[in-house]
Amino acid sequence: MVAGSHAHGRGIRGRSWLGWQFVGPFMVVFALVFLAPIAYSIYLSLYRTRLIGGTAFVGIENYTKVLQDPQFWAAFGRVAAFLAVQVPIMLFLALLVALAIDSGRLYGAAFFRISVFLPYAVPAVVATLMWGFMYGTQFGLVGNINEAFGASLPDPLSPDLILASIGNIVTWEFVGYNMLIIYSALRVVNPSLYEAAEIDGAGQLRIIWAIKLPALRGALVIATIFSIIGSFQLFNEPSILKTVAPNAITTYFTPNVYAYSLSFEGQQYNYSATVAIVMGVITMVIAYAVQLRGMRKGS
Repeated sequence: MVAGSHAHGRGIRGRSWLGWQFVGPFMVVFALVFLAPIAYSIYLSLYRTRLIGGTAFVGIENYTKVLQDPQFWAAFGRVAAFLAVQVPIMLFLALLVALAIDSGRLYGAAFFRISVFLPYAVPAVVATLMWGFMYGTQFGLVGNINEAFGASLPDPLSPDLILASIGNIVTWEFVGYNMLIIYSALRVVNPSLYEAAEIDGAGQLRIIWAIKLPALRGALVIATIFSIIGSFQLFNEPSILKTVAPNAITTYFTPNVYAYSLSFEGQQYNYSATVAIVMGVITMVIAYAVQLRGMRKGS
């Protein structure tokens, strides 16, 4: 009996080590490419390099400075306004497309689905360069329209319209991605629910409202969280458009652009790391709050 229990204990320990052998390579890569950079950024944020005295430990002084930095809060306010307008428009369009494809009444649904998703396969740099060229009033599509028709279209790269122009690029890129998330959720709904609703006399709008939208709650929460994270990480589009719209995009246009400018243009690596960490914490808190709110509504 005792020998059997010892053998059983060795078997459990053997299985536990076998599990670690499977997940070990992933944990090593995860630690190197995810945990280590975060730890190093936190380490950098606790120091400051001065012209006189060199690098010195300053504790939370950099964090206090960020929280009082008007340029950081201007950048944060800009991406918050961008998020509040662009994300609902993008998710609404993605929802409409997903519902249209799922309805079975759309001619060429497979072609339409791949066409909407295709912009997501275009790298952000290429998409921004393409749209930046079309936005140009001197060399692009807007300029050609003005010249051909004698029109005077507003400059999409002006300071007043640059955020809306970036929102158009991001929407064009990610409507298809969010559509796929929503459409995948629709495909797992039991078709018998639709049949029962039609037998009871429910129309398509009633089916959407009573069956499809409740089934999409989890997918919409996921898409919203991804979109929030993406909005707060906004970097590629403004940094590329800065070359053609230098007067509209400042060094603190978004928090990521601000952190990049501090690090690579101002050589303020410690403060740049602090800005990145503060922005990461804010993003994490807001995304977690959205998730909790979505789960409460789901329950």
